[in-house]
Amino acid sequence: MMELTPLDVRKKKDDFKRAVRGYEPAQVEAFLEMCAERLDQLVQREKRLEGEVAGMRERLAAFQERERALNEALVSAQELREEARSQAERGAELKLREAEQEAAAIRQRAESATEASRQALEDLKVRRAGFLRSLRWSLQRFLGEIEEEERRVVAEEGGAMSAGHPYAAAPDGTAGEDDATGASDGEVPASEPDSETPEPRGATT
Repeated sequence: MMELTPLDVRKKKDDFKRAVRGYEPAQVEAFLEMCAERLDQLVQREKRLEGEVAGMRERLAAFQERERALNEALVSAQELREEARSQAERGAELKLREAEQEAAAIRQRAESATEASRQALEDLKVRRAGFLRSLRWSLQRFLGEIEEEERRVVAEEGGAMSAGHPYAAAPDGTAGEDDATGASDGEVPASEPDSETPEPRGATT
C-alpha cells in the first residue's frame, strides 16, 4: 500500500489532466486541500499516539521490572522467614535439651547428696550406739572394780573401821545392811551384765 502524505495530496492536483467538461478545478483543489489537512491531522495524531504508546510501553516495562523485583523480594523474604523460623525451632529444641540435661544432672546430684546424708546419718547412729555400749560396759567394769576395792579394804581393816563406815563389820561379823551396793548378810552383788554382749573397752564401730 502506497504511503500517502499531505504533501502528496497537495501535489496531486498538478498531475491531473485538463479535460473538457471535467470536474470544476477549484472544487477539486478545495477538496484535495481539505483531504490534505485531514490527512495531516491524522498523521499528527498517529505520531502523538505512537509517542503515547511508546511511553506506555516504557512505563509497562518499568512496572514489569518492579513487579519482578517485588516478586523476588517476596520470595527472598519468605525464604528468610522460613530460615529464621527453622533456626528458632532448632535453637528452642537445643535449649530444651540442655535444660532437660541440666535438670537431670541437678536431680542426680540431689539424690546422691541425699543418699550420702542418709548413709552418714546411719553411720552416726551406729557409732553412737557402739559408743554408748562401750561406755556402759566401761562404767560397769569401773563400778565393779571400785566395789571390789572397797570390799578388799574392808577385809584388810576388819573390825578396826568406824562403825559408821558403810562396810564396817556388824557385831555378828557381817557387813552393814545399808552399804552402797544395797547388799546384806555379807553378800556383795555382782554387776548385772548388759543385755547386749559388751564390747572390748574403747571399741568403736
